[in-house]
Amino acid sequence: MAVEAPEIIEVETSRVRCDGGGALGHPRVYLEMGDESFVECPYCDRRFVLKGGAPRH
Repeated sequence: MAVEAPEIIEVETSRVRCDGGGALGHPRVYLEMGDESFVECPYCDRRFVLKGGAPRH
């Protein structure tokens, strides 16, 4: 059974950062989507999804 990501955030760049939501979150991490149109944070499982038509880095 697949588990859905707890939060999905649309972004305009294929490079993103996640801090887990502030002071009580996790360490800030920088994530790269690579060839995919999304990336998930290894700490909190937030999913960052590239908006349609957004440029890749």
